[in-house]
Amino acid sequence: MDKKPVEIARIAALEAGKIIISATTELHTIEIENKVDFDFVTEIDKKSEAKILELIHSHFPDHSIMAEESGKNTIKSDYKWIIDPLDGTTNYIHGFPFFSISISLLKYDEIIMGVVYDPLRKELFHAEKDRGAYLNDRPIHVSLETNPARCLIGTGFPFKHKNYISDYLKSFRAVFDHVSGIRRPGSAAIDLAYVACGRLNGFWEAKLSPWDISAGILLIKEAGGIVTDFSGRDTFLTSGEMVTANPYIHNFLLSIIKPILGE
Repeated sequence: MDKKPVEIARIAALEAGKIIISATTELHTIEIENKVDFDFVTEIDKKSEAKILELIHSHFPDHSIMAEESGKNTIKSDYKWIIDPLDGTTNYIHGFPFFSISISLLKYDEIIMGVVYDPLRKELFHAEKDRGAYLNDRPIHVSLETNPARCLIGTGFPFKHKNYISDYLKSFRAVFDHVSGIRRPGSAAIDLAYVACGRLNGFWEAKLSPWDISAGILLIKEAGGIVTDFSGRDTFLTSGEMVTANPYIHNFLLSIIKPILGE
């Protein structure tokens, strides 16, 4: 390999970010399609993904890829890239300034590299397994807060699964009663990056896709955090359930969420 995967992922995220930002002044002209109810894709998602795929294919043509818009390729490989070219498309369409690019790499189904890029703030998060997590090349760590009453917690509403909202709101109310605030900005990849760097003290959400969370999972683990599903297990990539925080706040969140949403 002439370049490490993390180097290519960083370059790809930066290049895709240029495409995304260059179109923000012409949002009213962007072509928008409905993938399913309440879930959209734009021509910018597709252009961003095409640029990322071009760079990955040119350096790692024998790797498997799972991308949100183009799906899986048929290559059999020990390595699999997971890509979200524009996480927070609904925000982007409305000019709400919270969206990102997420790129990760798995080896034997274990996440070994992750990049999350916020092109508006020019914040590039990256992590490699056993090498720590970084924001613009500066080491980051999850919050050390142990008191839930001082915690700011992130979450996301299951907008594609509205039949799930009743159970989800029970968990929202239960967490809300114990913390200083809850935020729902609308890009899970950034939410997880914010947990990794301590801006959020914890996060939970359901019905997530692998491309939403795979890079952020590694960021958090490498930054000293804990990631589980709603039952305390490690099925998050397949179940789409996630509870994450430092060890203290994770135990607190799981103790509330597991009886409501866990098995």
